[in-house]
This record gives sequence, C-alpha cells and structure tokens, in this order.
Amino acid sequence: MDSQSLQALLPANFADNSRVWIYQSNRAFIPKEQAEINEQLSQFYLQWEAHGTPVKGWASVVYGQFIIIMADESQTLVSGCSTDASVRIIKSIERQYSVNLFDRMSITFLRKNKAEMLPLGQVQYAIDQGFIDGNTLLLNNVVYTKAELLQNWLVPLSQSWLADRISLGQ
Repeated sequence: MDSQSLQALLPANFADNSRVWIYQSNRAFIPKEQAEINEQLSQFYLQWEAHGTPVKGWASVVYGQFIIIMADESQTLVSGCSTDASVRIIKSIERQYSVNLFDRMSITFLRKNKAEMLPLGQVQYAIDQGFIDGNTLLLNNVVYTKAELLQNWLVPLSQSWLADRISLGQ
C-alpha cells in the first residue's frame, strides 16, 4: 500500500483536481465480493450524469476494503443530484454486503502492511499502549482530489488531521 501502487490503480487520464470520495468498509471484501462490487460500480459510473450530461467518472474497490469514487470535472461539474446518485450506489452496496461504509468515527491505520480500524475514541489508548505511534500510517479518508489522494491518503499519524487531537507522548 503506497502512492505508486495506488497511482497504478487510478485512471491516468483524470485531472489531478478530479473530485474524490472514499468510503471505508468496516471489513475487507472477499475477492468474489470485490468483483461483484466493481461490476456494480462500473455500471454506475458509465451511466453517471449531471443534469443530463455524462460525468467522466471512475470507481473501484481499492486495497480490498475501500471504495473510491472519482469524477473528473474538467468538462462536467458534479451536481447535488449526481452526488446523491453516488451515495445511493454506496448505500445499496452496504445493504447487499452487510457492511458499514459511512462510519466516520473509525480510523484506519496501516500496521504490518495491513489495514486495521480503530474507533476514534480508542486511538489515544492504542498510542498509550504502544500499538501505534506518530510514524504509524493513517489512511486519510478526507482527501478531496486525485492529487491529494496520491500525496496525502497515507500519512504518518503525527502529520495527519488527527495529530492535534491526541498526545503522542514522544
């Protein structure tokens, strides 16, 4: 899991300022689920429109546990209705696979090259117990563009948005 392998997964022909939405699942998808979800996502973005105009979109399961949706707005801006359509497909996937994709109170860290989720309220305990530290990579799901995704999705905890809310006790 690094920016080079991520870049290889993303469409190269999308502008760096393409909008990005990241949904983390509360569990990893098995390969069969990933294939089914990717098929649904493909059908969605190939028909994605904003006020009747096609949206240049892309979506995929990434690293087995995240769904990334991307819209290159260089020709068509994503509207409220088209954003709602993307949320509907995510909610449908949630129901189909009995997962939670909207839990913003869980934080995902990379430990031993494996994604591990922690409830936000347990992050300080994990630091205090030595399970994670300032160098532990956090998956920053609040990036907004393709460029930010590539540069700031995997960041050390000490450089993340969460750093001001915790005590790293160096």
